[in-house]
Amino acid sequence: MENYLIEIAHLVLRYFHVVAGIAWIGASFYFAWLDNSLQTPPQEKSDKGISGDLWAIHGGGFYEIAKYQNGPQQMPTTLHWFKWEAYTTWITGILLFSLLYYVGADANLLDSSKSDLSKINAILSSLASIALGYTVYRLLCNSFLVERSYLFTATIIVLLAFWAWGLDSLFADKAVYIHIGALIGTCMAGNVYHIIMPGQRYLVAEVEAGRTPDPKVGLKAKRCSIHNNYATLPIIFIMLSNHFSHTYTHQYGWLVLIALIMIGMWIRHFFNLKQRHINKPSILISGIAAFFALMLAIAPWSSFAPRTNAKQVSNQQAWSIIEKRCTECHSATPRSAMFSSAPAGLMFDSMESVKTQSEKIYTRTVINQDMPLANLTNMSSEERQTLAIWIEDFRLKNKGM
Repeated sequence: MENYLIEIAHLVLRYFHVVAGIAWIGASFYFAWLDNSLQTPPQEKSDKGISGDLWAIHGGGFYEIAKYQNGPQQMPTTLHWFKWEAYTTWITGILLFSLLYYVGADANLLDSSKSDLSKINAILSSLASIALGYTVYRLLCNSFLVERSYLFTATIIVLLAFWAWGLDSLFADKAVYIHIGALIGTCMAGNVYHIIMPGQRYLVAEVEAGRTPDPKVGLKAKRCSIHNNYATLPIIFIMLSNHFSHTYTHQYGWLVLIALIMIGMWIRHFFNLKQRHINKPSILISGIAAFFALMLAIAPWSSFAPRTNAKQVSNQQAWSIIEKRCTECHSATPRSAMFSSAPAGLMFDSMESVKTQSEKIYTRTVINQDMPLANLTNMSSEERQTLAIWIEDFRLKNKGM
């Protein structure tokens, strides 16, 4: 029952985290488009203090949108704020993160082949890495670098690479990606909480008092909003990364992550420019090309090489390994206390089911080697090789039929 309740908590938190994330990222996309698409208003609007406007049509109606340089002469009765999308995404995200990587540290956070950290020390190291990373980001945002966007971006990329490399020496492979995601998400939510919202409260207070707001405050808030916008595509990938173990289980998985973050930011740059009527398809094309080049570079080429040894593996030998190392979790009645049902619905209770799922077994146990989960059942490299030989022979036999 305890495992079932944990699964329910996992479902609820993940669902609301995804929904809130969609709302937040969608708002980021919309307001970036809105700000980039504003046009010079007619004179009568400029006389009212409007710096940009646009017309849009959606849902069977016309919309007229105007942006004031400082603020309207009189504050409207109803003013819509956008903050809870960010806060809800971060709160549900940190709760989900804690459930999976702190409560479930044995399976998802710890990796004895990398470090001998105890559970409590691993959790403390995890928290420290996020807190320290956010502190460094805030300091950079208050430094001279923030005025030099390219230098600031390069510094952030280098620091993220250092962070990912360090985390990779401590934690399980997939935990590295999620930790970088948690750090980026914390920086994004921190931008909203510490910079954007105080800036907006200042603007409202100044307009209500009949004073002209200091434009530096709005500029600082906008800069942080731009940071968040460029982080959207990388953070979406990280949210999905657990489904793509070939990226994080690579020997240089931390470097693969940094490359994917850079590609995501570069592609986002294309859309941001396009919204300002600066069309540079070379940016989009080069970003897509870089992605596929990266996927080719990390492809498991050695696994496609023909086997030259004559060793034979019987069905019984393969079944013995599966039964000992895999059915702990992947069974109609899992023996593991971590699961009340087979993960992903994969059950290896018979040789026929093993043969049916042989390609998935090969990918996860031989190529990516991220299964068994955290290698809790201690599958040896010799056993992985034995399964590889058996599955390769099984492939050849099927091709010959």
